[in-house]
Amino acid sequence: MSSVPVIVQSAAAELVQPAATDPLAVEVNDLVRRFGTVAALAHVSLAVTKGEFFSLLGPSGCGKTTLLRLIAGLDHPDEGMIKIAGADVGVIPAHRRPVNTVFQSYALFPHLSLYDNVAFGLRMKRLPTPEIVQRVRCVMEMTEITALANRKPAQISGGQKQRVALARAIVNEPQVLLLDEPLGALDLKLRKQLQEELHALQRRLGITFIYVTHDQGEALVLSDRIAVMNAGKIEQIGEPRELYERPRSRFVAQFLGSCNLLNAACLPAFQFPGSECRVQSSIGELAVKLNGPPSRAQFTLTIRPEKIQVLGETESRTGNCFRALIREITYNGAATEYLLEIAGQLLKASLANTQIGQKVFCLGQEVTVHLPPAALILLED
Repeated sequence: MSSVPVIVQSAAAELVQPAATDPLAVEVNDLVRRFGTVAALAHVSLAVTKGEFFSLLGPSGCGKTTLLRLIAGLDHPDEGMIKIAGADVGVIPAHRRPVNTVFQSYALFPHLSLYDNVAFGLRMKRLPTPEIVQRVRCVMEMTEITALANRKPAQISGGQKQRVALARAIVNEPQVLLLDEPLGALDLKLRKQLQEELHALQRRLGITFIYVTHDQGEALVLSDRIAVMNAGKIEQIGEPRELYERPRSRFVAQFLGSCNLLNAACLPAFQFPGSECRVQSSIGELAVKLNGPPSRAQFTLTIRPEKIQVLGETESRTGNCFRALIREITYNGAATEYLLEIAGQLLKASLANTQIGQKVFCLGQEVTVHLPPAALILLED
């Protein structure tokens, strides 16, 4: 079972855009890219502000890398427009765009020292040698690779190669840094370490980062905002907490961590009073707090496993309480996850192991569970 992510739009969906007064680093309008009969991108629009850490999140084949390549100028759209710092870059080749790209493969020159790898772009621009030396030393210190300057790429670790790739991109002082799953090839412990370093580095530099990843936890930890992509479209854009706590679609709810889905319908005497209302669900009658009335009579509710409360014998709650049978138990250290059966439907609950000697429930035990009305989210599809 999935653990709870830690937090530190199709074209038809309403896009969450920056405030009108925010300066834009990248603006994409109605972008389309086709490969034969397949639409890799279908009328995608988004705006990224200067200095923002913006992530493109989605499964393989959703179009996030295609979008990044179009911004970089490594590919060209069939329709739509791309602006960088307010300028249309449609006819500007990749090498003249004010962006740099960091790939998962790092693409370091094996025959050059790390110092020469970092300095390569500046030398191609024919900058004065003193300026090259100053900028390379500054960036190597910033990425903590100064002591490795004379080594070749084959003589350093994967994490060190990642720092060199970042330094080589940053030294050119791009307006936008594009990162295509740069941590994907690293082991879990190193990836967590470099996530922290990358986040801190972006804050120090103030450069706009556009980051492609399929790792939900990585996107939640690193990003100011996230665009969740699916089948060439943007499902939803928002801040990490907003996307996790208030998903608008089944796809976003299921892709960003674990969730439970409940089919529901309005009761015959349903009235929306503006706060809490009652609906008939697949596990029974529920009280739900909604921001507005459902757009149709039948709909889907979602609730995160950590929001479901499994009550001890002496605990009680008012409303939304059901008897449940524990079918499976999974202990993962930080939390214990329970698979519960309520009225023939299976739900997942996750209880944090925060207290010494806290009550442990047993396989096959019948328990009472509480679904807080505010934790039940109405989905749009």
